[in-house]
Amino acid sequence: MIVTLKSENSFSSVGEEVRTLVNLPSHILHEKARQYDWQGTGILSLKSFWRGKALYNVGTGRYVIDSNYYLLLNHGQPYAITIDSKTEVESLCVFFDQDFAEEVYRNFSLKSEQLLDELTPCQSLPVTFFEKTYPHDEQLLPILLQIRASLTAHTYEKNWLEEQLHQLLQRLLHLHHKTCQEVDTLPMLRPATRQELYKRLWRARDYIAASFTEPVSLADIARAACLSPNHLLRTFKQTFNETPHQHLTARRLAYAQKLLMQTELSVTEICFRVGFESLSSFSLLFRRHLGVSPQGYRKQKGDFR
Repeated sequence: MIVTLKSENSFSSVGEEVRTLVNLPSHILHEKARQYDWQGTGILSLKSFWRGKALYNVGTGRYVIDSNYYLLLNHGQPYAITIDSKTEVESLCVFFDQDFAEEVYRNFSLKSEQLLDELTPCQSLPVTFFEKTYPHDEQLLPILLQIRASLTAHTYEKNWLEEQLHQLLQRLLHLHHKTCQEVDTLPMLRPATRQELYKRLWRARDYIAASFTEPVSLADIARAACLSPNHLLRTFKQTFNETPHQHLTARRLAYAQKLLMQTELSVTEICFRVGFESLSSFSLLFRRHLGVSPQGYRKQKGDFR
């Protein structure tokens, strides 16, 4: 196992060249940076960030990862990462060797009697997750926080760390099983069609989350999802119980609430910073959704000016 703790000014490149250094099951990247750009092809990995955010471009997909979400990328997936921050962004990214992932998946998938049967071939089982953002939950977050704390304090032991990675991958597989159950609820006949549509709809949702502070059109979102605008509208509403525009508005208003509470920016500055094009539409939507004006909301939560 490789644990990387490098300088605070630059991340190291992580890819096939790192795996060839030591034949061990996983690589953990725990570093800090303000500016960083890298692109290439990686292995199965979990991307998490603390005290800041990182932007991932994966094909037509676009993902912003902060302390609320993590991203899963599969083995052999090309991607690019960008960090551009005034303050340090802390990464905790776990890269799973393909053989290690397949071994854990095999033990997760097969029954005990199959694993104990000497006649059972030691077949490899491919591990392919749905590439999307996942909210931190009570299953994975404690493991990530323990790993992060032990790496920060330099108190980890190799055997303990390897056990944590086994547990982390097992819980990711449990989560994947639940995600597959979500996919099965889509009203398509063919499993392959359901899976592909689920991937594209989540790509649209993540694109909105990564781009809501910019001008975003329905055509932009549909293009990212590789769907027609009409197909996107219909299936997005069926899957998430809201339209793309409603989700975009909700994201902008949530960020506006945060800025009203935590900054001294004027209401007008906040309006344009969160992606609205006019102050009147911003104020109208804010009052409609929250029952109070932006200025009234700030006074209720604490006026910073």
